[in-house]
Amino acid sequence: MVQAIQDAFWGFSERFWTPVIWLPPNVTWNDLKSTEAARYGTTSDIYLPILFSFVLIFIRIIVERFIFCPIAVAYGLKPQIKRSSLVNNPTLEKAYLSSRKGKLSKKEMQGLLKQVDMTERQIERWMRLRFSQDRPSKTVKFTETAWRMLFYIVAFAYGLYCLWDKPWLSNIQHCWIGYPFEHTLTDDVWWYYMLELSFYWSLTLQHFQNVRRKDFWEMFVHHVATICLLVFSLVVNFTRVGTLVLVIHDIADIFLEGGKLMQYIRYTKACDTLFAIFLLIWIVSRLGYFPFWIIRSSLFEAYTFIPFFPVWYIFNGLLCTLLFLHVVWTYYILRILWRKFSGIEISDSRSSNSELSEDEINTNGSTSTPDNRDG
Repeated sequence: MVQAIQDAFWGFSERFWTPVIWLPPNVTWNDLKSTEAARYGTTSDIYLPILFSFVLIFIRIIVERFIFCPIAVAYGLKPQIKRSSLVNNPTLEKAYLSSRKGKLSKKEMQGLLKQVDMTERQIERWMRLRFSQDRPSKTVKFTETAWRMLFYIVAFAYGLYCLWDKPWLSNIQHCWIGYPFEHTLTDDVWWYYMLELSFYWSLTLQHFQNVRRKDFWEMFVHHVATICLLVFSLVVNFTRVGTLVLVIHDIADIFLEGGKLMQYIRYTKACDTLFAIFLLIWIVSRLGYFPFWIIRSSLFEAYTFIPFFPVWYIFNGLLCTLLFLHVVWTYYILRILWRKFSGIEISDSRSSNSELSEDEINTNGSTSTPDNRDG
């Protein structure tokens, strides 16, 4: 049975990685086998980051718990929201799970009043407290954001170290010149790929337990598209353009996550400053350099150096998917600007607008007002 599964897997792998799709004409995988003089990406490399991602998740848990959580508490964020212990009520629990975050229609409320010995106000309070138990505290948001910021700083610094002396950093045509035989994989670039792939695998594996935001599915698509782009570019030796995509994505995220941290600890001026820097870098890198330098070169320049083969549809499709997501997130950014200049307090527009603030729950477990359910 095990042997049959292994044979089926390797058979699928051989059909999937057919040279007709993934390699230029008259080039086979045997032509790109690594030697002592030249190293190329292989399909075996793509499984290592999955294992490394669990190591990264373990490091994240340790760093968040023993470093970032104490920092959050030192800045006045509560380690957890104080709540009264809710009385177990199967009827209300069933109604809560079938409702939209504890919000009941008038008909549903009338039905519950007939089933439980509680007033309408008591039912509303129970629903609010039950919803608050599922909502992450600001400390959780702080630690998640701090972890991402730490990674982006490390990844961007290492990316610059890898690319500093590489010719394709200043001249993108070197991403195509001499492909594929001259595009050997250096140790620093290989580790750069392992680092980034491990991180995006860890984000994907933990995506459904992290703080849920408005762009939940857009971010999930982003993770999947990024993993596919990195995996495919590693196997077919498009690592040069892959490193450029990585380094321009990491730099903007540093200031985005930093601005969120300042927001959580209520350092308004620092938050605004970091957000302004982020906005400038975002426009230059994500809406300028990425489409008009990288994608333009991939679409219109690469063919002058490399004969056409089907993989171009895959790579350019993934690059355009990332660009589309950049446009969607630019919409969220513009919403933040509109709120700022409209005099509305800035919050992370990607966060769920149904979240409650910690201050809306008193230490005795009751909500401050029956009409504050929406936060």
